[in-house]
Amino acid sequence: MNILLSCFEWFANNILQKPEFFIGIIVFIGYLLLKKPIYECFAGFVKATVGYMILNVGAVGLVSTFRPILAGLNDRFHLDAAVIDPYFGLNAVNAAMKSIGLTTSWTMIALLVGFVLNILLVLFRKFTKVRTLFITGHIMVQQAATVTWIVFFIFPDFRNVTGAIMVGVLTGLYWGVTSNLTVGPTQRLTGNAGFAIGHQQMIAVWLTDKVAGKLGDKEKNLDNIKLPKWLSIFHDNIVATGTLMLLFFGTIMVILGEDYMRSINPEFTATTSFPMYILQQSLMFAVYLAILMQGVRMFVAELTNSFQGISNRILPGALPAVDCAATYNFAPPNAILFGFIAGAIGQFITILGLIVFKSPVLIITGFVPVFFDNATIAIYANKRGGTRAALICSFVSGVLQVAISAFAVMFVGLYKFGGWHGNIDFELYWPWAAVIMDKLGVIGYAILVVLFLLVPILQYRRAKNKEAYEQGLE
Repeated sequence: MNILLSCFEWFANNILQKPEFFIGIIVFIGYLLLKKPIYECFAGFVKATVGYMILNVGAVGLVSTFRPILAGLNDRFHLDAAVIDPYFGLNAVNAAMKSIGLTTSWTMIALLVGFVLNILLVLFRKFTKVRTLFITGHIMVQQAATVTWIVFFIFPDFRNVTGAIMVGVLTGLYWGVTSNLTVGPTQRLTGNAGFAIGHQQMIAVWLTDKVAGKLGDKEKNLDNIKLPKWLSIFHDNIVATGTLMLLFFGTIMVILGEDYMRSINPEFTATTSFPMYILQQSLMFAVYLAILMQGVRMFVAELTNSFQGISNRILPGALPAVDCAATYNFAPPNAILFGFIAGAIGQFITILGLIVFKSPVLIITGFVPVFFDNATIAIYANKRGGTRAALICSFVSGVLQVAISAFAVMFVGLYKFGGWHGNIDFELYWPWAAVIMDKLGVIGYAILVVLFLLVPILQYRRAKNKEAYEQGLE
């Protein structure tokens, strides 16, 4: 018995508390199950582990760069601020978990549980009516992390294996059920291309498909509108992130003042001018975010390969739920930028509203929600309701991203750590799921599970063509 306890203690201290090694081992085992040569298994382990280590470097850089600025807002104006972006949200969750003495290894356990549950939902699709397998690995990591914090925050007694399983069940159901909702809208958009959306806006895609046709005329669409060429620079993630951070954090640093910034940052030397300091610090956000994203790409590529190979063997014929960017080739080229601009206007107006009405938390725009969410929504809205629907839906999305994030980041305590997931499904669903669990406890959790299971069954019953539904065409 003592030997077993010693082994578990070693595993907990050296693997569970070291997420980089934990995820590396997951990839190694996945490749072994795929009967890969041992050297490929080892290579996958190294890439996944190093990728997670690179992610940590980017995360530490983000904290060291933006934490003093956000702390300055609180110190001088008693105002907390949070960036709405899944990478900033991931960073905030990591810091929040650390503050309660836990690591993100619980997130990795939850991710495994959720992925296996998604497989089971599709495997038994005759009963569950779920046809889609979520395979967008980096999104799974981000979402599992945020939901882990929500559950651990609301249920402090379950900050253990039980809590990780609870998170896994919620995320697995979310991945399977909500991606399943996007099958019909995506098949109509792409002409039956044979995939669904597995990203951050599945509920929003379904809602957009339902309401867009009532908001405009699909014949009067974005094919007829031309946008200025210079806006194409915002297709580049680095340019868009650097510009947004320069706009927001540059403004904050100007408000805080040169003397204050010098007092909190010893690296702001006497020979450096304030404008150049603002430019340098703002663009450092783009630098560290690029590092973080590179790390995510490295370990997620290995994780996705090890997961996808297994799922393909077990689930032939299932529809893959993939990145929302897969739909961008099925829309007018200007739809992406149109959605970005309309969503950004909605966000900026709502941020101004937070300031005017003296919100206790300031929301700062992040690149991923304002671009990918609103571009995707514009594409689906344009298909069903033309330009007018694309404008309204993307604008409303921008408003909700800021307004509900301001509530969510306060409700789950992440305002202390400067970030929130920010994508539209984390406004439309997860904050309200948190409220239900907070008010009703375990009963609320059970209600959420049951409702998830009922959704695809009701979806199937409402399908006009049951055979087309079963074949993933509706």
